[in-house]
Amino acid sequence: MSNSNAKGNRRERELVNALDERGFAVMRAPASGSATERELPDVLAGDGDAFYAIEAKSSAGDPIYLDGEEVEALVYFARNFGAKPRIGVRFDREDWYFFHPADLHTTDAGSYRVKKERALADGTDIEELTGGPAKTGLDDY
Repeated sequence: MSNSNAKGNRRERELVNALDERGFAVMRAPASGSATERELPDVLAGDGDAFYAIEAKSSAGDPIYLDGEEVEALVYFARNFGAKPRIGVRFDREDWYFFHPADLHTTDAGSYRVKKERALADGTDIEELTGGPAKTGLDDY
């Protein structure tokens, strides 16, 4: 297993644990994308009120790119499963931030992009995702 795969797996487990600590029933789809011919989200989570299908991406660099087909498969699965599709991004030394796929920047090539600056400014943090208060920034004061 390459270092990037190991790091991605570690980050997905970290996300699963964070959601679990906040009272969500959560599971990680092992080897999502390669374990089956169907594209599966990386993480499924729900608490009886909110249900999420999450594609998790992490990076030491900036920005994070997602393949257009990967995002379309997430939306398709989430719709059929009855979950809200979310893209979870985590940059090194930062927390997780979440976006609805429709809120991501689409490149001319049809892929999706999330810049670190945008994640920190506009992303939904894990507290807000799991029913806690919305994050506040300096502009809120």
